[in-house]
Amino acid sequence: MNSSDQQTSYGHFDDAQREYVITQANTPRPWSNYIGNAHFGGVITNNAAGYIFYRSAAQGKLTRYKFNSMPGELNGRYLYLRDESNGDYWSNSWMPVGKPLDQFKTTCRHGTGYTSIESTYASIASAVTYFTPVGALYEVWKVTISNESDRPRNLKLFPCIEPQCNWSAEDDTKNLQYTQYISATHGNQNLIDIGSNINMPTDPEHFENKDQARHTFFGLAGIDARAFDAELNSFLGSYGSYAAPAAVEQGQCSNSTAAGDMPVAAFEIEVQLQPGESRSFACVFGVGKAEDEGRTALAAMAKTQDIEAALTAVKSVTHDKLRSLQVQTPDAAFNSMLNTWAPYNCLMTFYWSRTASLVYAGERDGLGFRDTMQDMLGAMAIELDEAHRRIELLLTGQLANGGALPVVKPFAHTPGAMQKPDHYRADDCLWFFNAIPEYVKESGDLDFYNKVLPYADHGSDTVLAHMRRAMEFNFERCGAHGLPCGLHADWNDCLRLGEAGESIFVAFQLRFALREYIDICQRLDEPTEVAWASEKLSSYDAALAEHAWDGEWYLRAYRDDGLKFGSKENDEGSIFMNPQAWAIISGHADAKRAQQSMQALKDQLATEFGVMLCTPPYVKTDPKVALGVLFNPGMKENGGIFNHTQGWAVMAEAKLGNRDQAWQYFKASMPASYNERADVREVEPYVVCQSTHSSFSPRFGAGRVSWLSGSATWNYHAATQYILGIRPDYDGLRIAPGLPSHWPEVRVSRHFRGKHFDITIQNGNGSARIELNGQELDGDLIPDKRMEPTNKVVVTL
Repeated sequence: MNSSDQQTSYGHFDDAQREYVITQANTPRPWSNYIGNAHFGGVITNNAAGYIFYRSAAQGKLTRYKFNSMPGELNGRYLYLRDESNGDYWSNSWMPVGKPLDQFKTTCRHGTGYTSIESTYASIASAVTYFTPVGALYEVWKVTISNESDRPRNLKLFPCIEPQCNWSAEDDTKNLQYTQYISATHGNQNLIDIGSNINMPTDPEHFENKDQARHTFFGLAGIDARAFDAELNSFLGSYGSYAAPAAVEQGQCSNSTAAGDMPVAAFEIEVQLQPGESRSFACVFGVGKAEDEGRTALAAMAKTQDIEAALTAVKSVTHDKLRSLQVQTPDAAFNSMLNTWAPYNCLMTFYWSRTASLVYAGERDGLGFRDTMQDMLGAMAIELDEAHRRIELLLTGQLANGGALPVVKPFAHTPGAMQKPDHYRADDCLWFFNAIPEYVKESGDLDFYNKVLPYADHGSDTVLAHMRRAMEFNFERCGAHGLPCGLHADWNDCLRLGEAGESIFVAFQLRFALREYIDICQRLDEPTEVAWASEKLSSYDAALAEHAWDGEWYLRAYRDDGLKFGSKENDEGSIFMNPQAWAIISGHADAKRAQQSMQALKDQLATEFGVMLCTPPYVKTDPKVALGVLFNPGMKENGGIFNHTQGWAVMAEAKLGNRDQAWQYFKASMPASYNERADVREVEPYVVCQSTHSSFSPRFGAGRVSWLSGSATWNYHAATQYILGIRPDYDGLRIAPGLPSHWPEVRVSRHFRGKHFDITIQNGNGSARIELNGQELDGDLIPDKRMEPTNKVVVTL
């Protein structure tokens, strides 16, 4: 369903406020945002659907959300309004009540750490801003109701939220013979306590103990309610729904409480407004007992100025993080992405890995090892201290044999005492060589390589030794051609190579690792390590040159019986994207092979919406060979446009000097490119998605699985370090732009190691000439020792 000429927009970027403004409520799919911090957060859509979680969306899912439901059937954070003069009612967000859009006017503003939804219906204006104060374990709804009519209005307001019976997402969804007997709620006119297993002891040291006593609260600050409901059936009605809750239809709550069955937290509030009059208050939902943490939270939000100050602080803290890099280029969409949404997307992905979204339903828990190591690349300049802690955490998730735990759970991780997993993935610890050098280059902390950290199971080593063990793990597990085995998975979970099958993609990762390791050891004056890695690299390159090339492009893998993947001999899956790009990223491909392989990628894999993962899709292949056949052709691993890999194509072309091709690939996968074609892309035009349907799918161009994806990191990394060409280095800041030829000039603001850089890049066709504070430099590196607190840099190409 490729509608290339279809021009539909549901909103626009407000760069000054760092917001995406949705002006049509009936978006093709729910368009979401993240609020909160690395410990307490939530997902919210443009129609106030979504849910709240604490530490983990699997073990700490606090409110319900009906995954795989249609937009009109979702749970959320809803505020209902009822006109007492005629019984008419609506919701502040268009859904769930769904008044006719010719009568109901609404705007949603998704910002960095908050979402505001404003609406007007029947001359009543309502506005709700949802956010979590800095460092808090509760969410605030800042509510304002205004009478825009010429007569007094008597209204009733019903804010409501549906908590889970048990914080365990799996138990609350499936184990109903248990969860329907454990909830216990009580409330009054401004505070409801939602209890779970209240007669059990608390066990705060063991977060995964789902059977302990736990509490959340929902309360009102700045206003009191006439009544409340704390039992779901009483509020919705036995056959009611969120579109028509019984309490709202009848105009009153019943002070119900839950003893078993299902809780709710809802209030009935009376408001009388004169013409032109407004009333403001706050709703607060958080972790803890109502009488303790709840009372404290309500006191903190008791005054309007307190709420405003808390919201301002959220914006300030987040905006300060995003100021690590800001750009002015001739492309407005690129500016909107790079200045706000791409780094914010990276930040939320760094916080929550793959655990909490409108798609990830709580079945994943903790930090996926390989996902999180990559996610750090996108967050390094934004959240350096937290990235440092996260790198150390994951290093302690590496086993003494060099492999890794598939998942590290920060709330249940004991280095030195973890059990070995049942299987290993080939690529896990090779991502060290992207993330760890990036941290050291950004921070300047070269001594980090000498820090001693424990392994997951036993023993300890320096960070440098951890990195060597990562390579040794792969060298010790090579196949018939001397290339690393794919093991349980080699990034692509759908290739079935067998334990002894060999991965060309991982082979190029391992070559990249050797090259990085040699550089590190030279800087640390470790000649023995340099000699070891250099010898490995020499022999390894010979094996790659002989066994990785298929004549016109690079192979993807060998199965353990010798079957090739990604070969012209294959009827399906004859070429894969990953090895073509990584042959160049790793530095292995010579000029001829680099040109041939990237030309093959362009000719066979590139589409207007991005580069496909492989082609042709699998249709007839045995799933024991390629499990991707389980997906429809043109989707995900079966010939889809996997957006995780798009940055690699950009990086490869930029390294070859093909600046315009690099830009073309980046723009094809840039979400903002499709703001005016939203009915084609369907998902949010301000954040990346995991995959896009390719030309083999009838939904060509449609995106799926928004927000939490490696796509966020690699696209941001490619844009900042390869298109703009601004890269942290051990000795300073390197500037090697790869701007498209039609950009005459760009301006970049970069904060680096406590110093500020105002960079102007004037585009041309030659190599870079760099001036630092009026003095010309040799080469493209701004040395650390030459940096001032504030620096003016002019780059002329």
